[in-house]
Amino acid sequence: MALERNEVNSLEQVKKLKIEKDRPFFSAQHEEIANGAVSDIYFIRTNEILKKQGLLETTVTAEVFPRRDGVLAGIEEVKNLLSGKNIKVWALKEGHAFKAKDVVMRIEGAYGEFGIHETALLGILAHSSGWATAAHEIKQIVKEKPFFSFGARHVHPSVAPVMDRAALIGGASGASCILGAKLFGVEPVGTAPHTLFLIVGDTVKAAQAYDKHMPEDALRLMLVDTFKDEAEEALRVAGALKEKLYGIRLDTPSERGGVRPELIREVRARLDQAGFQHVKIFVSGGLTPERIEKHIEAGADAFGVGSYISGRPPIDMTMDIKEINGKPAAKRGRIPGRTAVEGIERIL
Repeated sequence: MALERNEVNSLEQVKKLKIEKDRPFFSAQHEEIANGAVSDIYFIRTNEILKKQGLLETTVTAEVFPRRDGVLAGIEEVKNLLSGKNIKVWALKEGHAFKAKDVVMRIEGAYGEFGIHETALLGILAHSSGWATAAHEIKQIVKEKPFFSFGARHVHPSVAPVMDRAALIGGASGASCILGAKLFGVEPVGTAPHTLFLIVGDTVKAAQAYDKHMPEDALRLMLVDTFKDEAEEALRVAGALKEKLYGIRLDTPSERGGVRPELIREVRARLDQAGFQHVKIFVSGGLTPERIEKHIEAGADAFGVGSYISGRPPIDMTMDIKEINGKPAAKRGRIPGRTAVEGIERIL
């Protein structure tokens, strides 16, 4: 879908920019991102000065690099941000692992074509890559076991879909946010929260209600920590749903010690002894790679990861001018001229 652009590229346009008093949400709209309204003001000042000096159409080559190691995400959004511009853009693929200072994107063209969008494109890459990197770290621990991004509730709703898409790029098996999952081309995952069990009033009755009213393709994966001992509830639910039960979820709150490897071992043993070897154990709540590793050793099969992904800081990205009118140029501390990069491909 083509973006409508009415770019804010002068101080006069900044002054004329009006914000509705009854605006319901403070997040930037798609058109505001596309027209430069989220730009740092000094890029607008630069744009205006260069225009008055007759230098706005100066051809430059700019390169983007990260400040620390990570996994790249956000390229598709940057591609959309810069689409329709008379410029050339190269980038590494989303999901590519990079080292600090590696060039992840190169832009060539008149500075006036893309300069005011530096703020947005760096922010897109920084946050998306941070989230993708956190998911990649989890993936290295779980290997073939599934894990799901459950962190939408920890971030502003305007970026929750961006986060879940980035987590999927980083290796997550699925995501709970409806829009985030669908933007990646998959269906959202999740069964039922404690709210359902509390309102129904009994774990087994809630599980049976879920089984009765949800479509067959919805996994029968039930929480067992709402009312009673987790092992006892797991056996009750397994006895009620039998072979239809896919798994049980342990989400014991920190007020009760959280989910411990010892608890997982006990639940696994009691399920197996009762003939429910097919029932999988899904763990969520404050998970980190270290905790997940211990939970796998104890017998956990799958994981819901929230704050470890959602709370990951952005990976700072920097854009440097490396050529002006085809000649090497750079500020002090940087090496002038294009950087040799393996794997970079033309995207625009």
